[in-house]
Amino acid sequence: MRGPRPYAGAMSERLRWGILGTGLIARMFTSDLQLTGFTVSAVGSRSQEGADAFAAEFGLPRAHASYEALAADPEVDVVYVATPHPYHAENALLAIEHGKHVLVEKPFTLNAEEARRVVDAAAAKGVVVLEAMWTRWLPHMVRVREIIASGALGEVRALIADHDQKLPLDPEHRLQNPALGGGALLDLGIYPVSFAWDVFGAPSTVHAISSPTPTGVDRQTAIILGFPGGEQAVLHTQLDARGPSTAVVIGTEGRIEIDPVWYNATSFTVLDPADAVIERYENAVPGRGMQFQAEEVERLVAAGVTAGEILPPEESVAIMGTLDEVRRQIGLRYPGE
Repeated sequence: MRGPRPYAGAMSERLRWGILGTGLIARMFTSDLQLTGFTVSAVGSRSQEGADAFAAEFGLPRAHASYEALAADPEVDVVYVATPHPYHAENALLAIEHGKHVLVEKPFTLNAEEARRVVDAAAAKGVVVLEAMWTRWLPHMVRVREIIASGALGEVRALIADHDQKLPLDPEHRLQNPALGGGALLDLGIYPVSFAWDVFGAPSTVHAISSPTPTGVDRQTAIILGFPGGEQAVLHTQLDARGPSTAVVIGTEGRIEIDPVWYNATSFTVLDPADAVIERYENAVPGRGMQFQAEEVERLVAAGVTAGEILPPEESVAIMGTLDEVRRQIGLRYPGE
């Protein structure tokens, strides 16, 4: 099992953020940044009209009609890549080429090969690249890691988590389209898979089964990960039925039951083997809580380092490798692979 993973709070000197993409996730992220005092300087879209509309919504001083123009903007220090995941690698590489630090929306890329190219390019340029797996930096997850590291749960044996949602079934929707990396796994399953990595580290075995949609992407996928010390993670994801959205970490001396929705800012209960409450954790956060991953980027830049403890780039590459193995087992291939 993993050791403790420290977390430092926000830095006093803010970077200038550029938003690459104008979809829903870009709007949520920008809203959280502005709510919590970050500096958002510019947006880049595929059209001037789209960029202007986004800039007007958030009061941004500059709106670029191309991603290239955003990446080249001298008033931008760090780029947040918010496009669909089949474009993450090329968009991140564009920003890196221009010497920008990059926060890449999860999943980091489409596969491990793309992830390796992005991480290597960032290392060559000496810039920070971080996967925007925002759950890792939420306060309740910080506390979960502290409890596990303290030994309060005894020997941690298992993790059980789901990410099941009822999402659009339109065959033309991005989630149903193989060409856009559709399916439950990369959009939803990345959350419990990344959580298992966070708690136990690299799995030694992967077992997966799946059911496809009519368009050929995974409708629901069940995953069991085994780890060198005998620990197990039992994970489930699906895109056409709502699940409990809970997670539990089980140890020999207690367990942590994380409330719905476990991957959002939420609460949890620590119970002993007799089901007595050891700790009840509750903590409200401003907005959705996406600002904490931005704090991590700014902390790394201020410290003059390119990798942190909570989610180093090499781990993002390895997690994509786990997802690649799941896709191999369930027969899910994307065009061009």
